[in-house]
Amino acid sequence: MKKNIFFLFLFTSILVNSQTFTLSGKVVDESNQSLPEATILVKETNQGTSTDFDGKFQLKLSKGTYKIEVSHVGFKTGYFTQEISKNEDIIIKLISDSTVLDEVLVSAVRVKADAPVTHSNLSKKEIAKRNLGQDIPILMNYLPNVISSSDAGAGVGYTYIRVRGSDASRVNVTVNGIPYNDAESQGTFWVNMGDFASSTQNLQLQRGVGTSTNGSGAFGASLNILTDAVSEESGGEISNSFGSYGTRKHTVKFTTGKVNKHFEFAGRLSNIYSDGYVDRAFTDLKSYFLQGSYTDENTLIKALVFGGKEHTYQAWFGLTPDELAADRRQNPYTYDNESDNYQQDHYQIHWNEKLNNNWSTNIGLNYTRGKGFFEQFKDGEDAIDYNNLIVDGSDVIVDRWLDNHFYVANFNADYQNENFNIISGFSYSNYKNDHYGEIIWGSDLAASTNIRDRYYESNSKKSDFSVFSKATFNLAKKIKAFVDFQYRTVNYTTVGLTSDRAPINVDKTYNFFNPKLGFTYKVNDENSLYASYARANREPNRNDFEGGNSKHESLDDYEFGWRLKNETVKLNTNIYYMDYQNQLILTGAIDPNTGEPLRGSSGSSYRFGLEIDAKITLSEEFSMIPNLAISKNINRDYHEKIDGVLQNLGDTPITFSPNIVFGNSFVFKPIDNLQIAFLSKFVDKQFMSNLNSKVSKLDVLNDFFTSDLNVVYEVETSKIFKSIVFTALINNIFDKEYVDRGYYYTYDDTWSNPGTAKTIDGAGYYPQATRNFLVGVTLKF
Repeated sequence: MKKNIFFLFLFTSILVNSQTFTLSGKVVDESNQSLPEATILVKETNQGTSTDFDGKFQLKLSKGTYKIEVSHVGFKTGYFTQEISKNEDIIIKLISDSTVLDEVLVSAVRVKADAPVTHSNLSKKEIAKRNLGQDIPILMNYLPNVISSSDAGAGVGYTYIRVRGSDASRVNVTVNGIPYNDAESQGTFWVNMGDFASSTQNLQLQRGVGTSTNGSGAFGASLNILTDAVSEESGGEISNSFGSYGTRKHTVKFTTGKVNKHFEFAGRLSNIYSDGYVDRAFTDLKSYFLQGSYTDENTLIKALVFGGKEHTYQAWFGLTPDELAADRRQNPYTYDNESDNYQQDHYQIHWNEKLNNNWSTNIGLNYTRGKGFFEQFKDGEDAIDYNNLIVDGSDVIVDRWLDNHFYVANFNADYQNENFNIISGFSYSNYKNDHYGEIIWGSDLAASTNIRDRYYESNSKKSDFSVFSKATFNLAKKIKAFVDFQYRTVNYTTVGLTSDRAPINVDKTYNFFNPKLGFTYKVNDENSLYASYARANREPNRNDFEGGNSKHESLDDYEFGWRLKNETVKLNTNIYYMDYQNQLILTGAIDPNTGEPLRGSSGSSYRFGLEIDAKITLSEEFSMIPNLAISKNINRDYHEKIDGVLQNLGDTPITFSPNIVFGNSFVFKPIDNLQIAFLSKFVDKQFMSNLNSKVSKLDVLNDFFTSDLNVVYEVETSKIFKSIVFTALINNIFDKEYVDRGYYYTYDDTWSNPGTAKTIDGAGYYPQATRNFLVGVTLKF
């Protein structure tokens, strides 16, 4: 009998301990407002979830005692112990963290998780896993509908990003809410901020028009970057990495932590060098980041100084088809210093004041100083192209200079309560740039010529003022509305000569009104739907004016999305339709002097697509993070001159806009401090012209599929260092030879065929690296 009782007790004990219970709850802030997208992590099981539209969550746990971590950007991470022996329903309150600047510096340009705007976030932790020296566009390569590339082929130096087929000049970039795109070219030159990923707290990529932002209009996407947060505790890092093609990165970081509970000083010094996959396409980047901050209960003042100096050998002209076939790593340029040399320094001050539980204000000031030149050798040149400073047929070496100043002032006020949030503000920027070219050597200079005489010069000014107001409010229990209005006025003037000595005289003012409207509907605890409409207008860039195009372009962006979130699956699905008027699209050609992509008006065009991204938890150890974009990108009734005759080519594909972009990550975490990720990317074929191959097949880039392997292992130590992190990255593990970017040009040949006109075409390609690796060690203390 006693034996039966013992076995009954044992069976009951096993049954009770094998039961699972539900831990449910809600995460709120100090004002009891719900916090969507808060992360809940159970340390013992490595099981996690995130809160839904109303800040609610659920977890299934066996009987036991668990340590639980709750985090949300802009709030101090909460830790607590929870005993589970029955179903529990709890409320978790997070305290605002004045040292995290998300709500301070980027609230005016970012959206929250439940907003009717298609977006993706990338945290510092996620960035660090592959941060071994490659630039931010390369680290973003696995975000939905993103394609990244580099001139030198190894992801270091001049790197590029395209989102939904739109190039970097159409992706609005802000750093702490300050515009970063070059005011004239509208491009983003990451080479000037080497290793900036090491000073990035997190970033948000909004695809499509998104919310109103500062600076040039977003016509494909907007990317806003938040720099390093203020640290409560002192510490530092020493990071070194090495890899293929002589690539190496050396980074030193430090922070004093809070001194006297109010002050913090932090900084970073970095040096990145790579020989490049392409022969002699070296990159030498030196950069720094310094910040000082003061915080108390209601005030945050932060001053930042960051910048970099780059020296990069010429690889922007790519390879011809014959050169690519003969040796895909060759560099046809032989002059030793055919290189780019540029320094850019940024000075920012931000002051946030919390007036009460509802009101806060933010002021941001910026000054950017940039100066540098591209040095180039040319042989057998005509004197007239150099202002008659040389003799006809002379060889010549020139420096082409940019010398610019950029000033920005931002202000915004934020009011929020449980049901309503409104942010209003303005941004003003002023840009000045001197363009000039100097002759620094010539085989036969004209009699009156002195070294560093200028053969062209122009001066540019651009002012940009915008005012906005955006509000989020509850229309009903399950419906949130989003309204956003922006007025923007831009003036651009330039006078003088281009590098081709063509006159450029512009004085244009543009006035834009950009409204946005959206709704989010909560279907249930796991599902929500959203729909939005956004209008955007954008001025031409300098190259457009040089090509004679002064018309602005407009865009109507329609988005409809479905979000699903439970313990196993986090799914985002959206359909977009982007209708352009006078879209300035890449023609496929590049400027032969500067390598800048050239654009032309497509008249009427559209982008229509489906985007899906997800995170699927297969088990405690395995997860899968896939994304897929299927799109159609069309110029309507496109006209082009072929063989001397203007032809209507009908509907043609827009350049560099693949119909399919697919990415996926398989992540395996056998133990807490080890992660192995297998990443894959597929990009469908792309056209390098808008002609739909009516002239030749040279304008078609083949599809490609590549895979990377990423391993991160962290060892926690008790002496000297807090931990040691080992990182390894094998890029293009299956050794694929591929080209992901290029250019295409045509011209009518009449001089060699008098009385006829025949279209002659050509192309250039940028080969990307085959199998290569990077390994690194980071010492944290």
